[in-house]
Amino acid sequence: MSLIAYVKTHHPKTFSTLRNIRSFLFTIMENTIAGNNPDDSSTAAAVDPQPPFDPLKPAVPISYPLKTLEELESRAYFKSFHYPFNQSAVKLPPAGGIGGGGLPQRPRMLVCHDMAGGYTDDKFVQGGTNADAYAIWHWYLIDVFVYFSHNLVTLPPPCWTNTAHRHGVKVLGTFIMEWDEGKTRADKLLLTKDSVKMYAERLTELAVALGFDGWLLNMEVTLDPKQIPNLKEFVSHLTQTMHSSLPGSLVIWYDSVTVDGALSWQNQLNDQNKPFFDICDGIFVNYTWEEDFPKLSADVAGDRKFDVYMGIDVFGRNTYGGGQWTTNVALDVIKKDDCSAAIFAPGWVYENKEPPNFQTAQNRWWGLVEQSWGTVQKYPRKLPFYSNFDQGHGYHIYNEGKQILDTPWDNISSQSFQPFIKYHGDSTTQPIQVSVNFKEASYSGGGNITFVGTLGVDADFTATLFVGELHLGNSPVHFTYSVKSSGDSLLGLALQFSSPTRDKRSVLLAASENTLLTMTQFSSHFTSVIMPRRVSKLDQDPAWVIHESSIDMPGHILKEIRALCYTSKPIKSADHGPHSLAPSNYYAVLGDIKIFTGEDNSKFPPANAWLVNSEFISWSTSNTAQGSKKLSVKLVWQLKVGNADPFDQYKIYVSRGKSSSEYLGVALLKSFYVSDLEVDSGTPSVKFVIQVCGSEGGVQKLEDSPFIQLQVGDS
Repeated sequence: MSLIAYVKTHHPKTFSTLRNIRSFLFTIMENTIAGNNPDDSSTAAAVDPQPPFDPLKPAVPISYPLKTLEELESRAYFKSFHYPFNQSAVKLPPAGGIGGGGLPQRPRMLVCHDMAGGYTDDKFVQGGTNADAYAIWHWYLIDVFVYFSHNLVTLPPPCWTNTAHRHGVKVLGTFIMEWDEGKTRADKLLLTKDSVKMYAERLTELAVALGFDGWLLNMEVTLDPKQIPNLKEFVSHLTQTMHSSLPGSLVIWYDSVTVDGALSWQNQLNDQNKPFFDICDGIFVNYTWEEDFPKLSADVAGDRKFDVYMGIDVFGRNTYGGGQWTTNVALDVIKKDDCSAAIFAPGWVYENKEPPNFQTAQNRWWGLVEQSWGTVQKYPRKLPFYSNFDQGHGYHIYNEGKQILDTPWDNISSQSFQPFIKYHGDSTTQPIQVSVNFKEASYSGGGNITFVGTLGVDADFTATLFVGELHLGNSPVHFTYSVKSSGDSLLGLALQFSSPTRDKRSVLLAASENTLLTMTQFSSHFTSVIMPRRVSKLDQDPAWVIHESSIDMPGHILKEIRALCYTSKPIKSADHGPHSLAPSNYYAVLGDIKIFTGEDNSKFPPANAWLVNSEFISWSTSNTAQGSKKLSVKLVWQLKVGNADPFDQYKIYVSRGKSSSEYLGVALLKSFYVSDLEVDSGTPSVKFVIQVCGSEGGVQKLEDSPFIQLQVGDS
């Protein structure tokens, strides 16, 4: 045990004093450094050439926290230019079988972000240019996601809320008070019952307006016992207002200050922190607990034992089991004792640059979590369902087989439904290696799933893609998937169903090649084998083959979708006689999957059904070429009739004069900010096209999409 961890655990008051001393010394150092150069404006300019952040000024949309109670009280955030861009677009789907969007009655998994202080690449609402930006894609292992930083009010960037909601995961912001500054703020917060109610209502207003699901409360300051009644009023009022404003929302208390006002981490649920637990939705227990603490906490919680989230620090700072690559040791104990887990700082894998690379290390680490805890989310649950396996970062972007971007990018909002790919490492028992690939050309978005390896004679290989709970109605259900393969490699979809009588049925949606061989090989392994009703190839890239199949199974539930790898014919071996068969190399790429009823296209309104406007137009002189200009403008659009918007996203393109269309980015809301767009001298106009995208993966033709044309120099 480190000295710091020992002091924090066994002498919490001393630890709190040391924290305050450190804060005081840092303040002295900062003032000393500043005082050494009081009049050196050139040095100051060199260190910080950027002007102070002005939230009212039009600029590239970013996410940012609130740092003072004055900001929170004044509601200044809602006047910010950036506020509308920070509203999440994806609503949390109703939880299966759970009234009011509540959490299931089982051990749950909470994941607390805490990655490099927060607001890194993810702060750019419209995305950035870092193909290696941090992301989470194992959403099927998570119930609740907390975005954390050490700022007073941490507002989750909308990209996290969008992708978490897409996968059925709740998202919380963080309200934290710590250090000397936190004590001063706490005194103001807890001044009166009216003040605590006002601040609670401000936090509720922010969560509802931005579309996330509640708050983690972390009061890491020492309080006067006389302040505790007002603190309890704050927790209670925030919980009540969140519940009334947003059913299914959560307020979770962090194990820090006790009911006596002492800053003393209990590392379990007990009489020192239970009064706070009793008036909110759960407790995040500090991470320096001992082996019997989960059981003790569950006993104290009684029928609310699943609302106890035992903390685990992935960095391993005196956490039970050591965190890091042994995080699963703590998870095993928590699961055995039947309460919930709170994983803190899974970004350790990224920050610590664990070998051999982030993708592999991330998959390996979460694979250990899955082995211990199991999956907690299921999808698909409803139709239409679409996935192009995009992780929200990459080196290119494709649109139905056509490349529209060839530079590095990141935007977590672009994450599609993530596949349930198990991590097998370098296992020699797996004949086919399955991975999400960013380098190979994609069919849609920036990723795909590649299957590479060797298959023996008459052998096949399956890999789980999705584990669902999709209830089929009376209409036929259509499956479409895109595949690019080499040689005799084929890829089909193996579907597992349960019937109303709980009988299990399996269906193979086979590839188009060699019907007789397919039936001979698989008819005894599946309840039915279905050949595609239509097969087509892309004009722009004939290597992509689109398979379309249909099933009609009213009342059944789709439980699992697996990829089935096989070959179209046996391979004869020249080395082992004329009748010998040899293993064959296998290679296939799965581009996307869509599942839907009805017609295979979105009903896109014509261009003239939309109203497209421009706001905050700004022209400036460019330094790159004589006579050229820079254009900044906010684009907004809406349907002229009705408020319904069934479309998932919009791709933004620009053409300058007679030039071809250039991809700018994607928007999930009906607005997009273009910053410093270069416009060459002599260009008469700039045209922006808003390409509408359907929820089943379809896109409107560019020539049919809404647009706006600006004359150069107009404002």
